[in-house]
Amino acid sequence: MLDATTYPTRREENWRYSDVDALKSLDLAAINSWREITVPAGETHREIFTFDQADGTDLRRLRVTLGKGAECELFAVSAGSQYARLEVEVTLASKAHFEFGGVTLGGDSTIREFVTRTIHAEPDATSNQTVRAVHWGKGTGNFLGRIDVVRDAQRTDAAQDFKGLLLERGASANAVPQLEIFADDVKCAHGATVGQLDEQARFYMAARGLSPDMARKLLVRAFLADAFAALDDEAEQERLLEQALTVLGDAV
Repeated sequence: MLDATTYPTRREENWRYSDVDALKSLDLAAINSWREITVPAGETHREIFTFDQADGTDLRRLRVTLGKGAECELFAVSAGSQYARLEVEVTLASKAHFEFGGVTLGGDSTIREFVTRTIHAEPDATSNQTVRAVHWGKGTGNFLGRIDVVRDAQRTDAAQDFKGLLLERGASANAVPQLEIFADDVKCAHGATVGQLDEQARFYMAARGLSPDMARKLLVRAFLADAFAALDDEAEQERLLEQALTVLGDAV
């Protein structure tokens, strides 16, 4: 656990890819401050986060507790600040569900990251996390996702999916999925891939009359859309996608 009297260092697993120098622009109280969210049994909480300030450091830490049968949906576009971090710790009671969809984007030497810890504390809960990262220049996108399943949390169904898209040499994406499972009747899955645009798909689209720029934009849009597929508000989906594509600008 982070010592509340000192700044984080990269020796700590949850901060291994972070911009720890940028954190020193914040005071320790801000770094160690968590926003508490409690969702009572049977209720639903949805929240959308955007990181769009021009520079500086943007750190947000949430601790979410879900009651029996409660649902929490969090969606985020991290495309601002020199260093931006959203950290979420969620504890699920029986039959609760946690949904997270996030996108990181950035060029230059920016670092944007999502860090999650999902604690399945009781049986029959579900969680799903979908993260997409698109970076260029020397930009970096990180996803550190830990899933804990306690001994009595039978019939847990938990999944994480991370994909990184690097538009230029020098950009990077890091994924650290972790599973700590102590129950024996569970379904837990995680996947992580990092690559470049599918040239075969671009060729296919060009052969049907689309310009290279348009083909590239459509492929990136489809790539990002996965993160918001669980959001059942189409207008909000479109708004988040347009925000992301605006940030991409000439990078695609």
